[in-house]
Amino acid sequence: MTEETIQLELTESGVAPGLPAPPDPRDQVQDVPYRPVGFRDDNLPAALERCAGWLRQAQQWLGEPVDVLAIHLDYDDREGSPYYDLKLLCNEEDLAGAPIALRAQADGAPTG
Repeated sequence: MTEETIQLELTESGVAPGLPAPPDPRDQVQDVPYRPVGFRDDNLPAALERCAGWLRQAQQWLGEPVDVLAIHLDYDDREGSPYYDLKLLCNEEDLAGAPIALRAQADGAPTG
């Protein structure tokens, strides 16, 4: 049995260029493992709405549900920081676009 290598095009932060970016400058995709995608706000419902919107966009881009391993809510009491820090811990292969590359490879399309 041979292992096949799939070439992925990734940005400097290690995610696929087509992955939708979280919509607010306070939100971000963080480092591995289990890439936390953070949504920070003083208003928890607003952070949750942005999180849900990003998740819908990411799943549409990926063509399947994003593998969310955990949801973490934390608080930041520091002066000038958003109070709520909501994080989705996502499978890094999903954020890198691996399922897209696998489908393209199965269809015979170039992967990178």
